[in-house]
Amino acid sequence: MESVGVSCSLYHGLNQRLPNWTAPRHVVTFHDLFVLTGEYSTREFRERFAQQAREAAERADLIICVSAHTASQVEALLGVERARLRVVWHGMEPPAGAPVPEERRENLVLHVGALQKRKNIVGLIHAFEHLDSSWRLLLAGSTGYGWEEIAARLAASPARERIEIAGYVDDAGLQAAYRRARILAFPSFDEGFGIPVLEAMGHGLPVLTSNGSALAEVAGDAAVLVDPKDAGSIAEGMRRLAADAELRRQLSERGLARALPFTWNAAAARTWDVYRELLA
Repeated sequence: MESVGVSCSLYHGLNQRLPNWTAPRHVVTFHDLFVLTGEYSTREFRERFAQQAREAAERADLIICVSAHTASQVEALLGVERARLRVVWHGMEPPAGAPVPEERRENLVLHVGALQKRKNIVGLIHAFEHLDSSWRLLLAGSTGYGWEEIAARLAASPARERIEIAGYVDDAGLQAAYRRARILAFPSFDEGFGIPVLEAMGHGLPVLTSNGSALAEVAGDAAVLVDPKDAGSIAEGMRRLAADAELRRQLSERGLARALPFTWNAAAARTWDVYRELLA
């Protein structure tokens, strides 16, 4: 990223990189560092991303992290002192209208996100197979790194006829899926934030998600938390949610309350505070 003749007081790099030219002050946002924690992308991508991230972390005056988890990773993996880190959570657009009541929803488990290794789709399929035949699984997202292994597991699944691969879903289709489903399952191995968890909660949709990375931080006490590395833990959590309508009702209420503070206006205000801090 290069530019000629640019004059500014502050430059904000929105995705873990900074341009070659300099400004008086630099801010950079780090969304995640999963490229440094596992083989969730190609080696070439990991090497390029890691170099860009290290250079940006070294040059930035302040670093915005989208979760406390990401901040801890930036500190531990890139050696950045805590004093340069600021946590600014992502937000969501509040859905239009009231949440769909439980009795109007379908026995549908929804997953939103790329069909890739990091999202733990293989573990999700295994867990889903433990639900009875009245349940279906909808995978909404494009294919990504590790799709071949996922495709093989899908082909071998005894529940294959109950699993729908939707591919990329536009916003209207996604909102419709949140309103149809009875459970959101999001057992990722590593997430810097986890917007689908927040969006599902905003729709009153009970959530099952991982007990690590940023997902436990975002979900709080408003989700069933499982060990993403333990297929039995995911399956047990899914069985609990599928069988217990009262638990789903409680999580729906907690999720709606949990989602309220996570707004883009709040994120913008906190980002503006970081700018003012640097330019004061």
